[in-house]
Amino acid sequence: MARGGFERTDRIAALLRREVATLVHEDVKSHQLPEISVSDVEVSRDLAVAKVFVTALNPEDAKPALALLKEEAKRYRQALSKLMSTRTVPELRFHYDDSVDRGGRIDELLRQSRAADDSIG
Repeated sequence: MARGGFERTDRIAALLRREVATLVHEDVKSHQLPEISVSDVEVSRDLAVAKVFVTALNPEDAKPALALLKEEAKRYRQALSKLMSTRTVPELRFHYDDSVDRGGRIDELLRQSRAADDSIG
């Protein structure tokens, strides 16, 4: 039975990711938000809270974008309540996903290491 709970949270997270991404994309198109996208959503076991992870095309836009998203969280939640057929919609908490930035930094370090190895050998 516990396994079913995890499957449900996964389904809710996938649905939220798709719907929140659509709402965020609409705000990006209308220039209310910088270029950002939803990378992942994690839902708590009790479905009360959803952590929405976003990435920014330009890392300098991350802080202003997060501030705007946090202001819009209530409006997004209300829109989701009309789109979803669940009894309640989780509270949306936005977080910056820096994994893309860290991956880019690691890639750059590897390139520098290869270049140093090529110049030595």
